[in-house]
Amino acid sequence: MIINEYRVINNCTEKEYQVAQLYATAMASKNSTGGGEGVEVVKNEPYEKPGEKGQYTYKIYRLESRVPAIVRSLAPAGSLELHEEAWNAYPYCKTVLTNRWMKKDFSIVYETLHVDGSRGELENALKISDEDLKRRNVQIIDIAHDHIETKDYKQDQDPKLFKSEKTGRGPLTDPLWQQKCEPVMTCYKLVYIEFKWFGLQGKVESLIANSIKNLFTNFHRQLFCWTDKWFGLTIEDIRKMEEETKRELDEKRNAGSVPP
Repeated sequence: MIINEYRVINNCTEKEYQVAQLYATAMASKNSTGGGEGVEVVKNEPYEKPGEKGQYTYKIYRLESRVPAIVRSLAPAGSLELHEEAWNAYPYCKTVLTNRWMKKDFSIVYETLHVDGSRGELENALKISDEDLKRRNVQIIDIAHDHIETKDYKQDQDPKLFKSEKTGRGPLTDPLWQQKCEPVMTCYKLVYIEFKWFGLQGKVESLIANSIKNLFTNFHRQLFCWTDKWFGLTIEDIRKMEEETKRELDEKRNAGSVPP
């Protein structure tokens, strides 16, 4: 098992990020759906349990073309679906990804805490055990200056080039922007990755960890560069948009071609 903690510093408030994240998630789902692959939203509803309430979502990701080739070569056709359950009790969230074919041999579990005014300095934001702390690897993600794969780069999603007309934020050209920007908040994302196939565990877990870092980096680059699209929206606006997005995803998933 790999335990990684990704700290993503953002040029927004924790309250703004709640809307920004939901907006960007809906847009990213649209961009990765089509040609038989993509995201199916099975459930999106409020939940409540003792001491906690929020929004529960259950999604199925059919993204076979994006799975590491080494896994595709070994898994039978139709087995590469990821089932995601998420409990969003913002500012705390928990997400569990599983695969029904691999069952207990594969899981990705991540917990996230969103902290207003933080610049990534909290050493145990999610209060994990001493044992897990010893195994944890911390990576601070710089959305403006970290390496981006050529295939993932889009000029209109480059924080070094974007300036928000609504807020005046950006461009994030200063190498020290994370220490200087206002407002600021940090997403502390603790990720547990487990892939129990003998002889492949270490290699595949490392591939998954690298993919997750790329995912978080690209997602938050988009989130920042879409500031003028989500700024000013309310949670009610987002819930309406999610309903529209669900209908659109159902249509797109069964039409067109697989997104690049």
